[in-house]
Amino acid sequence: MKSKTVFCCSECGYETAKFLGKCPSCGEWNTLKEQKVFKDEKKISLSRETSVRPMTLSEIKTDMSERLTMDITELDRVLGGGLVKGSLVLVGGEPGIGKSTLLMQVCRNVASKGKILYVSGEESEMQLKMRAERLSVTGDDLLILPETDIDKALSFVDETKCDVCIIDSVQTMFSESVDSSGGSVGQIRDVTMKIMRKAKESGCAFFIVGHVTKDGNIAGPRMLEHMVDAVLYFEGDRNQSYRILRGVKNRFGSTNEVGVFEMTGEGLICVDNPSAALLSGRPLDASGSSVTCLMEGTRPILAEIQALTSPTGFGMPRRAAEGVDFSRVVMLIAIIEKKLGLTMQNQDAYLNVVGGLKVDETAADLAIISAIISSLKNKSIDPATVFLGEVGLSGEVRSVPGISRRVSEAERLGFKTCVVPEGSIQGLRDVGIKLIGARTVMDILKEDIWG
Repeated sequence: MKSKTVFCCSECGYETAKFLGKCPSCGEWNTLKEQKVFKDEKKISLSRETSVRPMTLSEIKTDMSERLTMDITELDRVLGGGLVKGSLVLVGGEPGIGKSTLLMQVCRNVASKGKILYVSGEESEMQLKMRAERLSVTGDDLLILPETDIDKALSFVDETKCDVCIIDSVQTMFSESVDSSGGSVGQIRDVTMKIMRKAKESGCAFFIVGHVTKDGNIAGPRMLEHMVDAVLYFEGDRNQSYRILRGVKNRFGSTNEVGVFEMTGEGLICVDNPSAALLSGRPLDASGSSVTCLMEGTRPILAEIQALTSPTGFGMPRRAAEGVDFSRVVMLIAIIEKKLGLTMQNQDAYLNVVGGLKVDETAADLAIISAIISSLKNKSIDPATVFLGEVGLSGEVRSVPGISRRVSEAERLGFKTCVVPEGSIQGLRDVGIKLIGARTVMDILKEDIWG
């Protein structure tokens, strides 16, 4: 069997016959890995039959309505209402974040509706049994298979005629048709292609677990995310109890949905009201605390922004931000100095978003500035006040998308006052909450929201 050596980019899958320091396709450095390719290796096809003919749209039958619900409301929400037959879903996240726990809970709920096969390349059957007992997973319709050979594992899909198959993880699987170690670019690509072909042929839905790199991306070639039907990222701090399941790709639903879970000793619990959970235990008369409303997908979530300022003991003041973009915080501090005339040059500033959430939108600008001012002046903010608005470099307060849904969420949770951009008040007349319009950041200092 003849073979040749090629260099494949681990980011985009670009192949070249010689080594290059920089990938010509994606521009990344030191991503070309050497691998062997056999010339007589069979090409993997996604067609179910050897002969394929073009068909009209009216001839093609769909079964999108036949979704398998997993009785995990947050997961079903992210997937668009349930698991589609014959789909391939990639679940990624940091080690210990709860990927295997979530999938074992899927086994517990799905085993009563159909047969499920759990293929583990990392844990033995005894380890899986211990996790299953901790999560109260029982039933004869759950089959455990400790195997790393993908061809042997997929043969049991036909033999058992399972409805759902879980591969944990794709980096531990290998194919004998590729002469390289498991987890390499060629192995991951070949393994995923075989899984995808089996999913389309058999109609079995697959969950595959993917490890992430230190940058937070799925380990392996970037094309892995393009090959699957849905990509779900499990986010959160392992030291915090809350987890967010975010869909970054979904061919059968919207990518604007997120699921919120709480990690407990009995497993992951769906959080139906994340705003109330994140605000529980909030100090009501402490300085440096403000509340804003974030849009996680299509769901508004109230979050607490905490700020702490203290006189610096060094020549250069220290800045630190957790859950907020550091560059954005530095810019907002500069606006406070320039437009409000408050001195921050001799003050250390620390910011934190409670609950491990990550703020990736500008709607929290006004809340961040209010929290910093509250800590700097040592004055508490009215605990029934919510801040919404983007702040520009000239100090103006700009409108943010979805402001009506944000205000409605604040009203639902009992907040009495909402500071919003002045230009947005016109479209918020029919709300049962007091609205304060802010044209610039100076306007928030004039209101009676300070203790």
